[in-house]
Amino acid sequence: MRKFIGKVILTALALGSAPYVFAVQEPPAPRNIKSLTLAELERAGDERRSLKDYPEAVRYYQEAIRRDKKNAAFYNKLGLSYMFDDNVDAAKVAFERAVKLNPRYVNAINNLGVINFNQKRLSNAVKYFRKAIELEETRASFHVNLGVVLFNQRKFELAMKEFARAFELDPDVLERYTRAGVTVQIANTEERARFYFELAKVQAQSGDMEGCLRRLTAAKEYGYRRLANVYRDELFSPLWNDPRLHEIVAPPVER
Repeated sequence: MRKFIGKVILTALALGSAPYVFAVQEPPAPRNIKSLTLAELERAGDERRSLKDYPEAVRYYQEAIRRDKKNAAFYNKLGLSYMFDDNVDAAKVAFERAVKLNPRYVNAINNLGVINFNQKRLSNAVKYFRKAIELEETRASFHVNLGVVLFNQRKFELAMKEFARAFELDPDVLERYTRAGVTVQIANTEERARFYFELAKVQAQSGDMEGCLRRLTAAKEYGYRRLANVYRDELFSPLWNDPRLHEIVAPPVER
């Protein structure tokens, strides 16, 4: 399970999940599951999923689906519970069922993209993420998801266009995912370093110099070998005299 979570493109915030519950104490024991209303079943499933009690969440959603077999949202939530409990095959079936019930259910379509990405079916992942964007173009997270897959396919220019659009829609989109503790999946350290350097260029081009510095710092941490190029690329010129950039990479020595 832990391995799978580390490979998920973005957090559940991008997956159409229920709101997070940050309670520290366990909720009171529920009544007999058969006595719960449909709304109570969904609420109990959401609560258990937020507490990472995925098997119990599955039990509530399954009972809800037994009573309402055509509810696409229940299948999507069931799929999320399966996915985070490392039952990928069951998750895929649930997401597919959600999309069959509602072909325009963008969250479930996105989730199928995540499943395919983690199974290294990159072409399929691209298909699902493009479909999600087609249905809801202004969701920044969908552009990030597509950008990550394109980067893994080494289609760097196309990937950066998706990230540029994501930052245009939501300048803080990556910070939200980083705080949640889930990162993009890049094949190796060298490619991850390049990934952050390319993101720095995108954010410099958009005028977000604070974000640019954060990406350059990450690129340095992953050992990017061409950091000195920041002093040759006009995109970074607003930072050339900034001591924060000098701490990341020393300026060229004047002769």
